[in-house]
Formats: sequence, C-alpha cells, structure tokens
Amino acid sequence: MRKVLQFFWLLALIFKADVCFAQISPTVPSDTFRTIQIIRGNTWREKTIDSVTRLEILVGDVLVQEGTTKFACDSAIINQHLNTLEAFGNVHINQGDTLFTSSQYIKYLGNERVAYLKKNVKLTDKKATLTTQELEYNLTTGIGKYNNGGKVVNGKTVLTSTQGIYYEDTKDVYFINNVDVVDPQTKIKADSLLYNTQTQKLNFIGPTYIKNKDGDIFTNQGTYDLKNGDAFFGNRTLVKDSSGRVYQANNIAIDNKLGQAQLEGNAIIKDSANRFIVTGNQIFVDKKNNSFLATKKPVLIIWQDKDTTYISGDTLFSGFTKKVYNDDIIPEKDSVKVDSTKSVIAKKDSSNFRVIGKTTIINSNKPDTSIRYFLAYHHVKIFNDSLQAVSDSLFYSGADSAFRLFYDPVIWSGKSQVTGDTIFLYTKNKKAERVYVFENGIMINKINSEFYNQVSGKTINCYFANGIIDYMRVKGSPAESIYYVQDKDSAFTGMNHADGSVIDMYFVKQELNKVKFVNDVHGKLYPIRQIPQDQKYLKKFIWLEKRRPKNKLELFE
Repeated sequence: MRKVLQFFWLLALIFKADVCFAQISPTVPSDTFRTIQIIRGNTWREKTIDSVTRLEILVGDVLVQEGTTKFACDSAIINQHLNTLEAFGNVHINQGDTLFTSSQYIKYLGNERVAYLKKNVKLTDKKATLTTQELEYNLTTGIGKYNNGGKVVNGKTVLTSTQGIYYEDTKDVYFINNVDVVDPQTKIKADSLLYNTQTQKLNFIGPTYIKNKDGDIFTNQGTYDLKNGDAFFGNRTLVKDSSGRVYQANNIAIDNKLGQAQLEGNAIIKDSANRFIVTGNQIFVDKKNNSFLATKKPVLIIWQDKDTTYISGDTLFSGFTKKVYNDDIIPEKDSVKVDSTKSVIAKKDSSNFRVIGKTTIINSNKPDTSIRYFLAYHHVKIFNDSLQAVSDSLFYSGADSAFRLFYDPVIWSGKSQVTGDTIFLYTKNKKAERVYVFENGIMINKINSEFYNQVSGKTINCYFANGIIDYMRVKGSPAESIYYVQDKDSAFTGMNHADGSVIDMYFVKQELNKVKFVNDVHGKLYPIRQIPQDQKYLKKFIWLEKRRPKNKLELFE
C-alpha cells in the first residue's frame, strides 16, 4: 500500500512539472522558424547520403516555405540537416507583396538566410527591375549583390554596371565600375553612383560624365534628379553648354524648370566664341534669358592675343539687348519720352528698359543674341597693357564695343590721364579706338614730377592708333590748355596758357608733341623761370595716379 501511494505521489509531481513547463514556454512567431517545410510537389522521394545526411527530392510544381518566405520552382533538393535548399527551373522567391525574385537556379542557406541565384536572375520591387546572371541575396537584410554585370530598368531609364548592390529597405542601388545610365533626356557614364528607384535621384561619388540636351557635365560628386533635371554638384564641377560656353565652380546648383544655376567658390564662365571670361566667388546664371550676375570679387576678362582687358567691380551683370541709345539719339516716338532737363529717358513699360547714366538700353522680349552687354557696379577698375580706368559703374555693349563709364570716371593711357562726368571708351578689335568725354572733361599729360600738360573743356574726343593715344580734340566755351614748350634739344623754354573754341593736340609715343588752337584764341606765354605758381594748373587739375590699377592681379584682390 505504501508503494502504491509513493507511485501516485511521484506521478503527481511529474504532472505538475509538465504543467509549469508548458506555462513558461514562449510563443515563437512563425517567421522565426528556420526549418524548410514542404508545401507541395508532384513527386517526392528521399535519398540517404550518410548517417546524418538525408536529402528530400521534389519534382514538379514545387512549393516550399521557410517562415513567411515561399520558394516555388520546377524541382528542389532539401537538406534538413544543413537546412539548405537547391531549386531548379523557374525559381521564384515571394516575400510578401513588395519584392519578387526569380531565376533558373538558387542555392539557399537557411541558417544564414542567404540565397545564391544564377541564370536569368530578376529582382522586382514594383518600381524597378534588376536583372543579372548571378546574385547573392540576403533575405534578412534585404541586400542583393552582383559582381559580373547587372542592369536596372525603371520605366524608360536603364542603368548598367559591372558590380552592384541593391538595398531593399531604402530602394537604393549602388552601381560600381563601368556605370552607364540611359534616359530619354540624359546619358551618364560614371565610375560609381547611387540610384534610388522611387525618387529616381542619382548620387555621384566618383568621376562622372553627364550628357543632356543642354550640354555636358563633368563632375566627381553631386546629385541629379532624372525626373526634372535638378542637380547639385560639388568638388570642382565643369559644365559645358550647347553653345560651347563653359561653367566651372567648387559647387553648382541647377534648377532646370526655372532655367537657373548658382555657382559658388572660384566660379568661372568662359565664352570662347565671344572671347570673354567671368570669374567670381558667386555667379547666378539665367539660361532662359542668357544672362548672369557675378558677385564676391568678380572679374570680367575680355581676351585677345596680345592685349587682354580685365574689368572688376562689386557686381557684374551680363545679358542680351535689342538696342542701345546714347542721350543724343532719340528712340522711336511712341516707345519713349525724353526729359531734356534731366537727360533721362523713361519708357512706358519700365520692365523693358534700363537707364545707365546717359545711356538707355531697350530690352526685347526676344533679344538679338548677337548683342551682349555687361554692367559693372561700384568700385569699377579696368586694366590692360595700354589703358587703365576706374569709375563707379560701367556699361559695355557688343553692338558698338564701347565702355561707358559713369560717376567719377578716370582713364589713363601711358603718361596721360582723362577725367569727366561721363566717359565713353570705344574699342576696335579689343583695343582702344576713341575716348569721348561728356561735361567737365580734363586731360593731363605728365612730363615729369613738376610739369604737366593740361587741357579742359566741355567735351573731349581722344583718338588712338593701334591702342596708343594719337590725337585729341577738345571743345568748350572756351576750351583751356596749359602746354610746356620745348626747344630742339627738349629743354623747356616756357609755358603757354591759352584758351579757344577748339583745341587739337597731337601725340608721339604717348607724349604730347603739338597743340593747335582754333577760333577765338587767347593766351599768354610765360618764360620757364617766370611761371606764376597759381598758373601752373587748370582749375580742375588733380593727378589721380594713386587710383590707377598697377597690374591685372590687383583686380583679383
């Protein structure tokens, strides 16, 4: 009886332990099971390899499952001991409704959850399709890799490379080596790039060449949106547009819809056809209007073979215009009205005109692209080997190759200095041809530190031969001059202080050689040792050598 009671007592303890064990066992989610389970197959058989290895072979309409992932194929071999699967013919991997994978062969390692796919491999995420002949795909991380060539097709965009990595969670594809992108609007060749199948944005992280209808882009870093053409490039990108104009900067941002670009850091625009270069630390480009605005130490370079011209200012602007009028030319009667008391031209539609000093620019809705103009504002400097100038602002037009200098302008050529309220400098073949001075003009020709030839008048016309000052005509009421007379041995004999309606001055090797007076001439000749101190200089004399640019490098400082 005691033995019977002990038996039932022991049985009760075992039953209680089983109940407790069942209560603390965790519920395991179905997806955590790593056993490959057979769902169906037309035929099935087993093959024993050794004491621990048993293969299950399925043929015909095979479907197996590991967690929530399903594998469909024509035939399969399952190794339950190693938890591996080999599938043959029309293999499909289904991981829900977001990603679909297919191939003709797969070897799947269940413990690692890594699949090796071969022959006609296809991976689709509803937006894009990746095809290759060999792919390593990790079902846990959603990362697929190919090393022997692959292609991604997204709508009309096709991307190919030697190597690639697909990231399922971000929908990014990292293309490596021999990357080609073919799009209806754009063609790209790159060393490597990152592409998002959802946004269709490209990220460049190596040498990249982009070709589209607007031109060519060479970059090493940046982003490009294939949907709208917007882009940002860094690392000293170069852009060459369809006209051959070159843009380069440390950073370039492009708004394709607006047709605008912003260049930052050592920015350059080079126009070989029109032979000019613009530099600055910030340049805004408007492609639709073919204009640009340069700031932060901008410099305009108008180059030629021997005597390149450099222009600097706080701000440089360039665009195209239809017509340019001087203040002595009256535009069409119905388009403008003139206030003669102020020499200001006001146009009915103010959005289509600018007034720059005594010059009016009439813009056109469809500008004549053969007439480009430049504007420079504040602290303007001009330098070339034969002529230098400064002013507060400047206007230059390709229509007449004239520089219009406003507000305290000064021009120097050799030992001569010209000032006035406004100065027009006309050029031919990029060299000075004529200088026209409006109001309060004065020309000073330095002989030495003590003597200066001088002439002043209402207007001054100065003519150049091969870029060197040759002849000058001064008109006034009256025009006035101071001229130092020299004998045959170049010794100074006296100073002639005279005035007249017109004064002509002739130069040889940039030095004043002869003065001629026309109409109503009055004057006095002072012996060289008897010149009164108050007669040595004209009323508005001021020698401004300190303002003169000494070399081209000064304009870049």
